[in-house]
Amino acid sequence: MRRRAIGLSILSSAAVLAVGWQLGSGTQPLSSSVSQATDAAVPGTVTPAAPTTGAATPPATSAPAASASGTFTGASAQTRFGAVQVQIVVADGTVTDVVALQLTDEDQKSVSISNRAEPVLRQQVLAAQSANVQGVSGATYTTDGYLTSLQSALDQAGL
Repeated sequence: MRRRAIGLSILSSAAVLAVGWQLGSGTQPLSSSVSQATDAAVPGTVTPAAPTTGAATPPATSAPAASASGTFTGASAQTRFGAVQVQIVVADGTVTDVVALQLTDEDQKSVSISNRAEPVLRQQVLAAQSANVQGVSGATYTTDGYLTSLQSALDQAGL
């Protein structure tokens, strides 16, 4: 059962990357319809990335936060259905990627909800460049944990 879940997660992650790459090559701006299309086109599974040994620190110079670059790992946020932790990649003060290191996993239903919600949350965060996003209906605990950990990472990046 676990092997199948891992295999599906890998395939889904590859599909998400391919769709994101395809969407990024167009000249049209991202909109809420893109998030819906991405969610419908990709079965919502997520492969948690391997945790890093520590978060990158912003440059030691007194440069403004807009020039922050690096990888920043948010604090683990504990929810009713398990812990949630995200990591962001920042280039020149812009969030270029959000990776879910850990999502709720208390039971199969919470795993399913998290896997459905993560790509939508990721798209919303990349579009908003902040933790001020709409969230995902039906995934309240995952959304709250995701945004709490995200805000922690954004704070580390000085964004």
